[in-house]
Amino acid sequence: MGNALKSGFQISRRNRRRLMVLATLACGLTAVPAGIAAIFTPLVFDAPGSMYNPLAWLGFVLGAAFWAVCLLAPLLAWIQWRRDREPIAWAAMAAPVAWGAAAITVLQFVPA
Repeated sequence: MGNALKSGFQISRRNRRRLMVLATLACGLTAVPAGIAAIFTPLVFDAPGSMYNPLAWLGFVLGAAFWAVCLLAPLLAWIQWRRDREPIAWAAMAAPVAWGAAAITVLQFVPA
């Protein structure tokens, strides 16, 4: 029964490395608009009373740090890849996706 549930399909290490390179390039390309967004994150405090809004502060932190996450996640992923910790490397590469989704979700609710 255990063999029936597993597909047996595995991607070779060389192809997984290619996917890691593609994910690194995607993070690098995403870092450009993330850097521009980080420059404009103080604008979440333009509305009156926004300085006391905890959601605005959370959006500020998530938006400003997204750029750093886009740059540091591939570095951490490749360090883990070289140490043969592949699942941790892929988790590190998924961090910008999760961080960006959280930032976009929170910034939807910040008053304009």
